[in-house]
Amino acid sequence: MTTDAQAWAEATEQALLSAAMPLAVEHGWTWRTARLAGRALGMSAGEVELLVPHGPADLAALLSRRHDAAAMARLAGIDPATLKIRARIRTGVEARLEAAAADQPATRRWMGYLALPPNIPLAGRLAWESADAIWRWAGDTATDENHYTKRALLSGILTGGLAVRLADGPAAAMAFVDARIENVMAFEVWKAKTKFRPSVFADLMARTLARARYGDTAAE
Repeated sequence: MTTDAQAWAEATEQALLSAAMPLAVEHGWTWRTARLAGRALGMSAGEVELLVPHGPADLAALLSRRHDAAAMARLAGIDPATLKIRARIRTGVEARLEAAAADQPATRRWMGYLALPPNIPLAGRLAWESADAIWRWAGDTATDENHYTKRALLSGILTGGLAVRLADGPAAAMAFVDARIENVMAFEVWKAKTKFRPSVFADLMARTLARARYGDTAAE
């Protein structure tokens, strides 16, 4: 795809998403919403399918990434180096929750769509992307198992925090977030003291299974 074509596709995706959001409040994140949004932009059903081949799933991903971008814009004026790590994560999470809450009616239907069993893998990937963006803004450079642990834990905080934010408002959401961050900090303290390392355990398990199948030569 050429640069001009890619720019057109990205701009049209965003226009389609903007048109779809009010429609999603009534129709949910569905192919009907995608096609109605396309029609509002003068697009045929075929053009919509070419632009978002997975229909509502593609639109859901676009909305999550729009909220990620909005959160990063909110954080652009904050130097994370001036904050302790706990405050960095809290600030990042709050920015992400507020970005999503700014589109509250559409976000409610978006969460319902992602909660459907077939869409849970997509929900996990999108939460991971959001968590990764926050950790990178916070200055995380881990490349070992901590990289994955941090993002997995923060994905859960973001998902739960957004549910509380939409149900009970910002104060309740941040109380939830603070409690979960406290849990994570306690876990990090435990992890620093323990000799257990997931990567070491995984390597030991692999060696044990190899010996069981191939004998002692597998360890050579």
